[in-house]
Amino acid sequence: MKLVPIGVVVAVLVALPFLISGYHQGLATYVAIYFIAILGLNILTGYTGQISIGHGAFMAIGGYTTVLLSADQHWNLLATLPASLGISFVCGLIVGVPALRLSGVYLALATFALAVSVPQFPLKFSKFLGGSNGIHAAQTKSHLWLYVVGWSCSALAFAAAWLLLRGRIGRAFRAVRDSELAAVSSGVSLPIYKTLAFGVSAAFAGVAGSLLVLVTNGYAQPGEFGVLLSLEILIGAAVAGLGSLWGVIVGAVFIGLLPSVAPDVPLIGSAHGQDVVFGLIVVLIMLLLPNGFAGFLRRFEPRVKTTIKSDPKTS
Repeated sequence: MKLVPIGVVVAVLVALPFLISGYHQGLATYVAIYFIAILGLNILTGYTGQISIGHGAFMAIGGYTTVLLSADQHWNLLATLPASLGISFVCGLIVGVPALRLSGVYLALATFALAVSVPQFPLKFSKFLGGSNGIHAAQTKSHLWLYVVGWSCSALAFAAAWLLLRGRIGRAFRAVRDSELAAVSSGVSLPIYKTLAFGVSAAFAGVAGSLLVLVTNGYAQPGEFGVLLSLEILIGAAVAGLGSLWGVIVGAVFIGLLPSVAPDVPLIGSAHGQDVVFGLIVVLIMLLLPNGFAGFLRRFEPRVKTTIKSDPKTS
């Protein structure tokens, strides 16, 4: 049953770039970037219960890796993506080790500090990282190229997440999320799996950061990876529904397209109308869908199963 909607989404994504303008191809690429980042955060928060408000920092690591390898070492842009994934994975493991001693709001605050501090490194080491003006990649690509690469990476990320979560590692992640005490009694090593979740999640974010730099004309700037980016990813994960892969596309569309739609909503008497509209819509969705889009879909599963059982053709 789940293969049908996946097939429909794939067909739409394949045909879409030939039906829209270059500008809208760019917007669709932003959706792909947020898809990868939200998918990674969902693995960490939705499947192991570790809260993070610092994924913009890992995106910054991936983005600057791509630009530095492209500008200084003249790497092909596609070759920088696996490098960003690997470096971000290692950074995630490093962050995950001290995070073992933290949980709940304390872990959230620690990752928030990460989101605040990492974008300051380009300012501190401006000679190598370009400072506030940023640093430019040696190559830029067309909107269509970025669209194809962005959604190809999204498809690979989704397949990797699905394979990871349906196996032994995924079962261990869910056991940690549901009860750490029960997980330990079942033979699950908390340090290994909680740290691994941080690494995998950071790796996804690193690839998303690389793509984000490419979409912004090849520039890596500290302002692109501020705290707001981390909060947007967290909001997207909440809208998608934590602990499920099937709502991630909705969360990505919400975060990727809403900022471009919000300015068209009339809001008289506000100098920050876009931010106000964005916040109001987020509040409204959280009130209507407290468990995200995935929770909304789960409401229909019992009805579908009941219909199938009662259908005489299926017996």
